[in-house]
Amino acid sequence: MKIKSSYIMIEVAGTHVVVPTGEAALDFSGMITLNGTGVFLWKQLEQEKTERELLSVLLEEYKVDETEANTDISEFLAKLKAADLFE
Repeated sequence: MKIKSSYIMIEVAGTHVVVPTGEAALDFSGMITLNGTGVFLWKQLEQEKTERELLSVLLEEYKVDETEANTDISEFLAKLKAADLFE
């Protein structure tokens, strides 16, 4: 999985948001707000990553339970897929 290059993450007043650029802005109105974990995962997905690789790096970065991390990743990816943000 990899984020489409037409979507970027920016910081606005201390909040990280995802916004479309170029022609993607015509199809996607609005923005997606990210929490700290979302920011971390987004940065990982700027390069090609599998769900298993995301789990591995998330467990290294945050001291969380594997089940909780897996659930968080699945929910995050589902939201991005629903918004059609993957290449």
